[in-house]
Amino acid sequence: MRSAIILVGGEARRANGQEKYFFRYQGKTFIERLTDTLRGVADEIIIVAKNPEQCRRFNALQDVRCIPDIRQGIGPIGGLHAGASAAKGDLLFVSACDMPCLESAVVSYLFDAIGNADAAIPCWNQDMLEPLHAVYRRDVLLRYLESHDSYSLRPMIRSFNTRYIPVEDLRRLDPELRTFTNINKLEELDWINNPGSKT
Repeated sequence: MRSAIILVGGEARRANGQEKYFFRYQGKTFIERLTDTLRGVADEIIIVAKNPEQCRRFNALQDVRCIPDIRQGIGPIGGLHAGASAAKGDLLFVSACDMPCLESAVVSYLFDAIGNADAAIPCWNQDMLEPLHAVYRRDVLLRYLESHDSYSLRPMIRSFNTRYIPVEDLRRLDPELRTFTNINKLEELDWINNPGSKT
């Protein structure tokens, strides 16, 4: 079974405090686009929010489960812990909520590419990784998250038997690599909605 986890619990400081998952792109909110894409490649979709109040904002989404962080205030690694604890799948695709151009073919490729590894992580080079657009093996992830010294994702990834996937290998599925587009600022939202304009 394959699960998809969307992390929505950030503070949105770079987006003037606005909730990025409700930004709109091509007529849909980011969260609608993400869930629509992931339904085709995952058996379940879990949204991880920072608290029960935030979870209630997603009540209108069908066939999606929203859970709050168990360990609050520690960033993405807390969301990973909650999502992995709740997931039923052996393999977990994890996405940030600010990636409205997610490409289902790339997600499916990452699920297949993990093979016998603990994680399949796209990489631009040795130092630029995409840990929040990646597939993890649930049992390995949970074992690490039971006891860890760092809240950074990098030591976690380095401790795994990780398969690094060069992003260039994904161009045949997504020629412009738009799947990795993430929106942190309102100007960037304007740019993807009006690609011919200058920011």
